[in-house]
Amino acid sequence: MELSFPRYLLAKQSVDDRALNRVVLADLQDALATWPTGQALRVVEVGAGIGTMLARLLRWNILPPQVEYTLVDEMQENIDFARQWLAEWGAQNGFQVESNPGGLRFAGSKSVLHIRFFKMDVFDFIGTQAESRYDLLVAHAFLDLLPMPESLLSLFQLLKPEGLAWLTVNFDGVTSLEPVLDPALDARIEQLYHQSMDSRPSGGDSQSGRHLFGHIKQAGAEIVSAGASDWVVYPLKGQYPAEEAYFLRFILHFFEISLGGHPQLDAGQFSDWLARRREQIEQGQLVYIAHQMDFLARKKQPV
Repeated sequence: MELSFPRYLLAKQSVDDRALNRVVLADLQDALATWPTGQALRVVEVGAGIGTMLARLLRWNILPPQVEYTLVDEMQENIDFARQWLAEWGAQNGFQVESNPGGLRFAGSKSVLHIRFFKMDVFDFIGTQAESRYDLLVAHAFLDLLPMPESLLSLFQLLKPEGLAWLTVNFDGVTSLEPVLDPALDARIEQLYHQSMDSRPSGGDSQSGRHLFGHIKQAGAEIVSAGASDWVVYPLKGQYPAEEAYFLRFILHFFEISLGGHPQLDAGQFSDWLARRREQIEQGQLVYIAHQMDFLARKKQPV
């Protein structure tokens, strides 16, 4: 079966909807509720994928009426998909949608949203920004892929003093697949999978969530709130909600590309393990849990 990363991001929406920490989200909403009337909130989302977080913020009425929203992603496939999908989503959800060379314009009855798209490596993008200019930084399921703490220091350069950072779904060291197939093999695969996150040439941390408490402080910000944002995917009466079966197939794809050919795994055993896990998805039996953390942080004024 050929897998599509943009489709995975679409399938992930309902999983993320449940996972996002509601206390942290409420604190973000409270912080934005007093945004000055008539002043545009400037938002930058890094590793923005196909724009599902922007759609979620609009669905949940988190943003003020005037917004400039910048999406940055290094994958051309994601940017192309985002531009088309967001335009269709906006039209289906009551916005007048206009396309322009830089992006899109959404107009509602009492709101205007300007959307810009940048196909760039996030650190190259930071280099194009002459000064800190954003009021809100969004990084969703992204920071655990980056070298820390230096990446956070760079990202916070995008924020104005007192700017907010909403840092969501940061993996934190627990993966669980139920029911158990082979306790020893399951444990070894989980351990090696986490080790693969820690040894990526591009950076990454299988305990990113807990380490962000220190990294945020080191980056010159204070934590406003924090909480768990676990992915919990399970069947209901033998069926997965929405497109979550596809999401689970992609999770197993991540296992396969991360651990295929690993010297500490017997290739035949691992292949059989993947096949049996895929059968569990088809039979509506697999339960998947990943522990993650959300943060809302505020950049401090320079001393």
